[in-house]
Amino acid sequence: MTLIGLLGFATVILLAMFLLHGYLWWRLVRSATRPGRARRGLTALVVLLGLLPALAVGLRRTLPLDAAAPLDWVAYTWLGLAFYAFLALLALEPVRLLARLVEPSGARRAPRRLDELAQPDGGTAPGRGAVREDGDVVARRVPRRDDELAHPDRGTAPGRDVVRKDHRLNRRLFLARTLAVTAGAVAVGTAGTGAYFANSAPVVRRVPITLPRLAPALDGLRIVTFSDAHLSATYGGRRFERLVEIVNEQRPDVVAIVGDLVDGSVEELREDVAPLADLVSEQGVFFVTGNHEYFVDTRAWLRHLPTLGVDVLHNERVPIRRGTASVDLAGIDDRTAANSGIPGQGADLDAALDGRDDATPVVLLAHQPVMVEQARAAGVDLQLSGHTHGGQLWPFDYAIRLDQPSVEGYSRHGDTQLYVTSGAGYWGPPMRVGARPEVTVVELRAPRG
Repeated sequence: MTLIGLLGFATVILLAMFLLHGYLWWRLVRSATRPGRARRGLTALVVLLGLLPALAVGLRRTLPLDAAAPLDWVAYTWLGLAFYAFLALLALEPVRLLARLVEPSGARRAPRRLDELAQPDGGTAPGRGAVREDGDVVARRVPRRDDELAHPDRGTAPGRDVVRKDHRLNRRLFLARTLAVTAGAVAVGTAGTGAYFANSAPVVRRVPITLPRLAPALDGLRIVTFSDAHLSATYGGRRFERLVEIVNEQRPDVVAIVGDLVDGSVEELREDVAPLADLVSEQGVFFVTGNHEYFVDTRAWLRHLPTLGVDVLHNERVPIRRGTASVDLAGIDDRTAANSGIPGQGADLDAALDGRDDATPVVLLAHQPVMVEQARAAGVDLQLSGHTHGGQLWPFDYAIRLDQPSVEGYSRHGDTQLYVTSGAGYWGPPMRVGARPEVTVVELRAPRG
């Protein structure tokens, strides 16, 4: 059993949030400020920001979509910023360590006064001032000797006056603040670029794929596919309308939507999802469920989508024909559907392929790429998937590889070919770093010669 299975998903997320914000507080607040009002205020701010994502999730089912939108924007934008600040600070830790190693020995501990050296316990006479081990200096000033008062230009004998001006930064404080500012600039730049790309028009990728059994009459058949729109409080409206327009511009023979279309109820997203009715396709618009369809009222969506001209493939297949030539388009439920508690839901590839002609090539729509192992065993020619968002926020693509055989793009698995589209929207932070939103035009090719 995995760690997530033992502790529960919510517990693991809360623990991760605590560690993330604890580290940020340590490096951005504790290390970069002196004790006092500023540190207390910044500590309270970090605690508040750390609570916002949990608050957004907790209130999601009680707040109307319009009311939830401002909270979601702030909470998830901060989450993206915090993540990249964390990575930047972690990358800068060697700089901090190196600075400590090359720090002059005299800077690590300020010299004591003669009267302190005379005290074995290192104590300080009342009213004389003190130096802390970290180099910060108490603001009290040691009274001058009579000879110093008589000669103000003489200065202080070495090791006698260790008091500094209260506003002068010691070396470690200066370094901590420099690294904090650097990490902040990196985080803002990365998150800002990611926000720009996440909300920009999807790129169109054209992917020619040869199917050995495809009839010449079907050569050039265009399946335009997208996934992971995640219509929600922070994504929809004009951006989804633009997505539909881009799909139509590709003049699709088939439109395939491979899951995670919505993150809300039909009542909340009725207007946002309405542009699906404008999709134009020679052979139809088809949809399979993703895991997020089971976080909401699944049955309501399965009833609503056909009213927009979208056919839901529920462990079934349909023929795509040109004249007498055909290719089977099959679709299965998401692999999490069986645990949704909804009767009749669950991925069943055998049911989808039951009774088909083995001489006819088959294209499978399955939300998660991991289903390709079943597809390979069943003799599927091509699987189209989404789910991964292409990683969405680098370097999450490396973590995704622990669960999925492919993060994005084309790959082969035995005789089965797989294409994973990187998704059109986003989930969580409204950002995409290293993974542009995408509409994919899969052009089926018949073998030559």
